[in-house]
Amino acid sequence: MVNRQFARDVLHTENAVGKRLRIYKNDVPGPWLTVTGVTANVSQRKEARATVDPVLYLPYRQEPGSSMTVVARTKVAPAALKETFRRQVQSLDDALPVYNLRTMDEELERANWPYRVFGVLFAIFAGIALLLASVGLYAVIAHSVSQRTQEIGVRMALGATSSHVLRLVMSQGLAQMSIGLAIGVPGALAVTKVLKSLLVDVSPTDPATFLGVAAVLLLAAVFGCFIPARRAMRVDPMEALRHE
Repeated sequence: MVNRQFARDVLHTENAVGKRLRIYKNDVPGPWLTVTGVTANVSQRKEARATVDPVLYLPYRQEPGSSMTVVARTKVAPAALKETFRRQVQSLDDALPVYNLRTMDEELERANWPYRVFGVLFAIFAGIALLLASVGLYAVIAHSVSQRTQEIGVRMALGATSSHVLRLVMSQGLAQMSIGLAIGVPGALAVTKVLKSLLVDVSPTDPATFLGVAAVLLLAAVFGCFIPARRAMRVDPMEALRHE
């Protein structure tokens, strides 16, 4: 049995069934083998999970080893059948040791725990960075709007309504935010290229991630404009004119 990558790279065909090949060990050719099937590609290397190697599968009868792994599909919870599997194997030969009985979920957790730990750490750091960016953005915009309290008082003294003042402040604040997003998003897209080799089944330009972060920053900007502007509009125009 060969995988699709082996069929393409070694046998140079998509339909490899019936093709013949032999394996050399220490420059000694082995017997001729016939390909009986082509399997899907499966990543074999933990350190480069996004890559696929050409793989040749040999039956244990053709290439016996000191140990072997058997994979079984069950219709019930596999963890409940561990002792059943052990008894069945030892009923055939009680000298056969049966060890490392694990479910596929347990095997994946065991193999991928470093990625999971570092993924959680990176998610925590990213969350803290997003929180700091949101708080900083809110503080900058709120301070900028609070400095316009006197201007707001002048506008209200000249007849501007609260809705007009609020719309003016929001439009100017969100315009600045839009400029920042227009610069930041392409920069983030450029940086994500370095993460491509570490991601599996996730695009480095995942739209949900970019939209989520942009929405959080935009929400921080909205609050940064709205809260101080609303506070300033509640102040008496004469007091706002005397505001330092």
